[in-house]
This record gives sequence, C-alpha cells and structure tokens, in this order.
Amino acid sequence: MADFTREQILEQLRTVMDPELGKDLVTLDMVKEIEVNGAGVTVGVELTTPACPLKDKIGGDIQTALKRIPGVTSVSINWSAKVRSARSGTHQLPGVKNVIAVGAGKGGVGKSTAAVLLAFGLQRSGAKVGLLDADVYGPSIPKMTGLEGSKPGVSHDMIVPPEAGGVKIISIGFMIEPDKPLIWRGPMVHGVVKQFLEQVDWGELDYLIVDLPPGTGDVPLTLAQSIPMTGAIVVCTPQDVAMADARRAVKMYEQLNVTTLGIIENMSYYLCPQCGHRDELFDHGGAKRSAEEMGIAFLGEIPLNAAIRIHGDGGTPDRIFSDTVDHVREAIDRVVSNAAGRISVQNQLQVAVPTLTIES
Repeated sequence: MADFTREQILEQLRTVMDPELGKDLVTLDMVKEIEVNGAGVTVGVELTTPACPLKDKIGGDIQTALKRIPGVTSVSINWSAKVRSARSGTHQLPGVKNVIAVGAGKGGVGKSTAAVLLAFGLQRSGAKVGLLDADVYGPSIPKMTGLEGSKPGVSHDMIVPPEAGGVKIISIGFMIEPDKPLIWRGPMVHGVVKQFLEQVDWGELDYLIVDLPPGTGDVPLTLAQSIPMTGAIVVCTPQDVAMADARRAVKMYEQLNVTTLGIIENMSYYLCPQCGHRDELFDHGGAKRSAEEMGIAFLGEIPLNAAIRIHGDGGTPDRIFSDTVDHVREAIDRVVSNAAGRISVQNQLQVAVPTLTIES
C-alpha cells in the first residue's frame, strides 16, 4: 500500500509550470491520468502541441516534484498531445484549429521555403497539417512539394486537396498551365483566396499554414477579413534592407489586428561542410535584434544549405529532415518547435482553461 495519496501528487503537480504558458499543469488541464503502483507513480500529461519545445524541461520538473513526496521512488510519464484552438465556434473552417499566415515584407527571402518547412516539420511531429499556397502570382508550392501536374479532386461540391507526405495542399498552380502568368486584379485574387478557404475540404487540421505573397497587398487583407487567424509569422534575411521590409510587414499585421507570432531569420549563415568555416553572407542577427526591439518572439535561424535547395527544387521536402547535416536539421526543428510553442501561447491568451478532469 502506498504511503502517499493522489492529492499529494496533484499538490506537487501544481508546482510544475509550463514555462511558455506560465501556468501549472493542473490549472492548464494537462494532467490526464494519475496511477499509483506501489512506490511508483505514472502520470499522463497532454501537451498543447506534439512539437512542444520544452517537453524535456517539463518532464524533468515533474520527476523532481513528485520525488519530493516521501515514499515515491519512481516516476513514469505517458505523453500525449492535443493541439488547442481559440477558433472554436467559428463557422469558417470549423475543423481547422489554427490558421497561420507566413509572410514577408519583400520577395526572395525564402518565405515559401519556410512555409513548407513549418508544414512538414509540424506534420513530422505528429500534427495534422494543411498548406494553402496563397501566393497566386508565383505559386511555387506544387513544385516544392512534388505535386506539379496534380489536380484536386471534387466531392460533394467541395475541392479535395492533393496530399504530399501527409500534408494537404492547395494552390492555384494546380489549376493553371505551369508557365502561364496570372494577370489578375485585386478582386480576382480576393475571390480565389476566399474559394480556397471556403470551398476546400480541409477536414480536421491542427494547423493550416498559409503561404502569402510577399509585401503588404490584397491577399493578407483578404485573409484577415475572411477568417479568424491564430497569427502570422514573418520571414526575412539578416541584412538591413530586408529587415526594413519585415518591419513593415509586422506593422501591417498590427493594423489588421493579427498577432505576429514571431520572426524567422532565413539564410542566416553558411557552414562549410568540408572545413566547418562559418560565413555570414548576408550579415547575421538582424532578425533577432528587430524582434527584440518590436517586442515579438524570435523563432530561430535557418542556415544556407544545399540540401534545403536540392529537396525544395526536387519536391522532396520531407527528406530535408533526414538528409541534412545535424546542425541544419536541429536549426529547422528548433524553428518548428518555437513556432508551435508560440501558437500554444497565443491560444492560451485567448481561451479560458477548461475544468480539470483526471482519469483514474
């Protein structure tokens, strides 16, 4: 018979904080089960994202807290994850928990690459993900995901998006000839973006990543006016001219009442695979400094690396996570985890925490 009680366990778990959400696990309804077996305790913990950047920290804190209880000699943790949402009750995209815009103040900074890495990185973590290519004038997502030449299906008057690596994808590039330019005015762009939002069968998604065109034009405005978004992520390169445009993008989202979840610095540095020499071709650290000055999160840096380019051009983005060298893969994983963490924080700021329910 154990010399400690479930109440003692709960009391200790109330001292374990989620470092990003700023509240304890019990208050956040993250404790889903408690099982006592002799001197051992098993705790079921439900993370707010499968890409949680602080899982190891939380696990260590749980171990430390529960072993303070006299008589507890071992602690096991059963991890699970359920992405939360502040969009519940909205009639637009009812099955989509989070809509994340990925934008940039100017072209050529790798915005679409970052959007693909986020989508496939989140899917790799275990989340259900969709990718909407809203860059109607330069739709590169079909090529980058290996879906060039694919056509969406139709079912019950809804567009069924093709899939690549488990990610549902829609793009105007599926519906036009590869070399045909789109010479459209704003209202036509507005119409196709609304159609992608309202007439595509996205199903149940944890995250819908939206790759925006560069700049501060019609598409971000359409998106902000059409559907509640969790937030936006801004992509830039380190040099001053790119950062000036990134700041304008952040200001645009502020004016549209869309939270900027953070900034990604792409092409941050180059590490020679032969000698290990690091070269900062476009300067370095500008995004982090600007994020600090604007009071928003810095999500991390993505280095220049041939494998990212090769698999982007080759339409095999899932292989970026297996074929790149360790420092590149770790950098991308860090950006994905940090983005997922900021989404969880944003949702926590907007929704009330449900009543605690713990299974025996």
